[in-house]
Amino acid sequence: MAKNKIAIIGAGNIGTALAKGLIRSGSFDISNIILTDKRESRISFLRENGFNATDDNRKAVEEAEIIVISVKPQQFGTVSAEINDSISSDQIIVSTVTGITHDDIESAIRENVPNIRIMPNTALEICQSMTCISFSRTGSEDKEKIISLFGKMGKILVIPEELMSAATVIGACGIAFALRFMRAMSQGGIEIGFNSEISHLITAQTVKGAAGLILETTHHPEMEIDKVTTPQGITISGLNEMEHQGLSSAVIKGLTTSFSKIENMQVKVKND
Repeated sequence: MAKNKIAIIGAGNIGTALAKGLIRSGSFDISNIILTDKRESRISFLRENGFNATDDNRKAVEEAEIIVISVKPQQFGTVSAEINDSISSDQIIVSTVTGITHDDIESAIRENVPNIRIMPNTALEICQSMTCISFSRTGSEDKEKIISLFGKMGKILVIPEELMSAATVIGACGIAFALRFMRAMSQGGIEIGFNSEISHLITAQTVKGAAGLILETTHHPEMEIDKVTTPQGITISGLNEMEHQGLSSAVIKGLTTSFSKIENMQVKVKND
């Protein structure tokens, strides 16, 4: 087995973002990344872009040291049944599959194989992901390897497995929630006078700056909000109107709705 290869089982958005992030971070050369997919059109697209792509999950697994399973929850059973006989104890299994627990992985594949659950987001592609990680049956050397690998593609946080569903909502779904806010802000910018391109630019840089302030200072957001809300000023008027329209409650409700769906999904997977 080549010890310097990584197989990504499932070349969807997260799987492909991971492959691009691995290359951008310098962790893997493109020739040492194997992507799999069952769609011929997807395989052709990946190969046209220089990736090693195949529909043979078993072969991909046999050639890799690290195996990343990045498929839909309903596909996990089929994929695990296909690859479990090809996995050895000196390999590492990494799963991005929502709702599939460490116990599920051990039951479906092998008990004595290190298995790691990760919840990144699509910003892996530009090495700006927030990736939450939980470990099972993983020695210190393998832990360090995974932490180093994903640490090069953004920020990482090791968490207990029981928080993985919450991490999925706020970290993975959260990037879509943030982008939806950005879209709304940009559309508002167009309404008050900017063209689309300029409004998008101002919005993106402003949101980037806001995130940077929190990451660099570790301040609570309200502390930074207070710096730009003067008495009877325009900022506080806008903020109060947003709250009157339900901004905070809508965001919180969206998060809890997504979280409830994950909990229901886990019950369904176990029943199936």
